[in-house]
Amino acid sequence: MNLKAFVTILLIGALAGWLSGVIMKGKGFGLAGNVIVGVIGALLGGFLFSIVGITASGFVGQLIFATAGALLFAYLLRFIKH
Repeated sequence: MNLKAFVTILLIGALAGWLSGVIMKGKGFGLAGNVIVGVIGALLGGFLFSIVGITASGFVGQLIFATAGALLFAYLLRFIKH
């Protein structure tokens, strides 16, 4: 993975984390926490969608996958926390 790909993953993950915090409406982890959840969720979402054979095309597709992964990861964290 080159530097450009790494930075792109971080930016998409950060945006996905912010979006997941907005979608969860007050049930997020704060801005920094949502960004971290988003980056991890972006990796998780990409991995899970690749397992089922669905690929993302372009920025919007990657953002959708990352946001779905961030939401899943956030809900898993909430489930484990409670």
